[in-house]
Amino acid sequence: MTNDLIARRARLLGPNVPTFYEQPVHIVRGEGVWLWDAEGRRYLDCYNNVAHVGHCHPKVVEAISAQAAVLNTHTRYLHEGILDYAERLLGHFGHDLSQIIMVCTGSEANDVALRMAQAVTGKTGLIATDNTYHGNTTAVAHLSTRRPPIGGYPGHVRRVPAPDSLVPLGGSLAAQPQAFADGVARAIAELEEAGHGFAGLMLCPIFANEGTPGIAPGFLAPTVEVVRRAGGLILCDEVQPGFGRVGSHWWGHEFLGFAPDVVTLGKPMGNGHPVGAVVARLDVMAAFRGAFGYFNTFGGNPVSCAAAMATLRVIEEEGLVENARDVGGYALDLLRQLRHPLIADVRGFGLFFGIEFAQGAQPASDFCGRVVEAAKARGILLGRVGRAQHILKMRPPMPFSRANAEQLVETLDAILREMPA
Repeated sequence: MTNDLIARRARLLGPNVPTFYEQPVHIVRGEGVWLWDAEGRRYLDCYNNVAHVGHCHPKVVEAISAQAAVLNTHTRYLHEGILDYAERLLGHFGHDLSQIIMVCTGSEANDVALRMAQAVTGKTGLIATDNTYHGNTTAVAHLSTRRPPIGGYPGHVRRVPAPDSLVPLGGSLAAQPQAFADGVARAIAELEEAGHGFAGLMLCPIFANEGTPGIAPGFLAPTVEVVRRAGGLILCDEVQPGFGRVGSHWWGHEFLGFAPDVVTLGKPMGNGHPVGAVVARLDVMAAFRGAFGYFNTFGGNPVSCAAAMATLRVIEEEGLVENARDVGGYALDLLRQLRHPLIADVRGFGLFFGIEFAQGAQPASDFCGRVVEAAKARGILLGRVGRAQHILKMRPPMPFSRANAEQLVETLDAILREMPA
């Protein structure tokens, strides 16, 4: 069956369509933190942040079904759903972030955020790290590093050295915050000299795709000063850390302790339903609305808003931010007890963990891949990340429990004991 599906994908979807794992998993059902394949095997999902409040949460399913049975239509009609959701969501933001644009994906949200920076500043220059991912539109793909764009990176984009735990910028973790800021300052100067000017810096506040390198509250303080001095905007991609995943706060920027000008949201917002958003200050929104004739046919439609509202209520009512803090701390303590010669670092923020495998300064990419495959064979779904794909990435649904954490760590311990360096 699996081989038949792989062949059909190639025939119908074309070449190089990505899947997880050397032998892809045929998933047919999900519930909470669990997924089942076509043969009835159950997997503990330690990777999928899309199902933020758990796969097929009954309250989200009910909200989608009920609204779809009544109305789903163009967003240029009046409807209370988007307004009710906006009021509730914005109540979780500070820093004068008080207006919202609803979209369908995180990619769309980030695309809008880039245009907001250009509308406010009248300039076009944009900066991101050299080891990041912000989506699939042409504009945000120019910031990403997975594959260079046709014709090379455009002149108005600069990619600065990303923070790194294995080889820190500036030579040490202590020097890294200033070294990162210095890279941003150099990029701003280059953009100004080239005539593009500086519009904004886009980043994930926990540098998730960079491998969540050794950062802590205050890490971005020197960078924020550089950006503010240059008159640019800070565009904060909260698709991965947002909605309480970091445990200590609702948003990653709160954890790091800085005030963004724009925040973007995506996948977890509707628990897998395609919905995203851009949250901004009044002045930023006004500049954007004045510069662009933007509308989104489906962004904020009644069914999407019902899904997002149900997801938000579940986070609040089930105490999932507090759960991320409690279980996340417990799991991180357990993970740090793992022993293997190639474990270079173990780190985490709430329910987001990474184990970095390396031998000295050399990333152990192949070893990390073998761990992922071995875990899948034992019923645990994991991923990997980092410039060399050498960092084990764990990002489970938010109802993840202490018992789930124990199962994860016990399985990893057994795998590491059996795998030589």
